[in-house]
Amino acid sequence: MPVIIGHRGAPGYRPEHTRSSYEVAIDQGAAFIEPDVVATSDGVLVVRHENEISGTTDIADRPEFAHRRTTKSFAGHEVTGWFTEDFTWDELATLFCRERIPQIRPGNVQYDAAEPMLRLRDVLDIARTNGVGVVVEIKHAPYFASIGLDLAPLVGDELIAAGWQDPERSGSLIIESFEESALRAVRERGIRARFVYLLEQTGAALDLVLAHGSGAPTYRDQLNDVAGLADRFDGISVHKNLLLAGDTEFAARAIDAGLDLFTWTCRPENAFLARRFRTPGGRSAFGEWRAEWDEIRRSGVTGVFADHPDLAREVFG
Repeated sequence: MPVIIGHRGAPGYRPEHTRSSYEVAIDQGAAFIEPDVVATSDGVLVVRHENEISGTTDIADRPEFAHRRTTKSFAGHEVTGWFTEDFTWDELATLFCRERIPQIRPGNVQYDAAEPMLRLRDVLDIARTNGVGVVVEIKHAPYFASIGLDLAPLVGDELIAAGWQDPERSGSLIIESFEESALRAVRERGIRARFVYLLEQTGAALDLVLAHGSGAPTYRDQLNDVAGLADRFDGISVHKNLLLAGDTEFAARAIDAGLDLFTWTCRPENAFLARRFRTPGGRSAFGEWRAEWDEIRRSGVTGVFADHPDLAREVFG
């Protein structure tokens, strides 16, 4: 039976990465909860989908921080807004969370400005108190390294300090990233966890592009070498569309090679379903999500990331 992971908590019901989002996920039976981690200027790990936070907090409405709005460029990408690395934790702790996709989940807007941001430590404590596991996703490690904030020691030190290297937590900790170099750096610090490599539908991992340029292997190249992946990781986590595209031989080969196979993200709204599972009613309406998820289930996945853990339980058990 696939493991159900509360993707940033239960953002189908509460703004993502809030305490209530994680608590709803646990109440709905998620076996793991997943925080994305980025860093502050003083080296505190906070849980946000991105380090640019204008879409997930009320910072744009805070006149005292107006002058911190800026534009940053890295690896060919340019983003304008407010960034966690330009604030101390004490400053970010004054902000309140808000719904990231209100046009898709307008019901969550009622919870805007009700809860403050969380640190990784807070999420680890929530999971420990409630007896569930944690999937820690390391975000944008090459960028943070370029500005002197190495996420690997920060993550490792936090896991140790929070008691997540204690023997009783064995099997309850997964660390994932789109960058193999980030996973390797945490593993080399002696952290005990299952290490899971994230793979997109197209393109190549940023750390590999930075290291090898146009010679970097693509995600598809890597999926064609599951034996190599099995030598370096405990599992892989793939975009769900890779399991819906018909060319899913890699999934069986990955499982046969001993890899855990996870997929992201199971969401019932038309906006996120593969085209053939969408129904009339607009982007926010629920489509044929059961049919899509049942196809994913039949691929033999080890676990699924879900925004609505209760709905995921209906299909995945």
